[in-house]
Amino acid sequence: MLNRFDRSSPMAGEAEVKYLDGDFRVLRPGAFVRCAVTGTPIPLEELKYWSVDLQEAYVSPEVVLQRHFPNQAKR
Repeated sequence: MLNRFDRSSPMAGEAEVKYLDGDFRVLRPGAFVRCAVTGTPIPLEELKYWSVDLQEAYVSPEVVLQRHFPNQAKR
């Protein structure tokens, strides 16, 4: 008998996502998306920050600011 750790997940790999206002829709199933700035994988269950206009995900609020205000000096 197999348990959940003995078989590969059908959700493995990178997902394709359509970012909407306050939500997102998975177009191609996967376990994660990549941060548009850092390239860090973001598990879908932890995805909180994205741009609807640019259709890209971000790993943290600091990275959102870095993306939208790249010339701002860090304090």
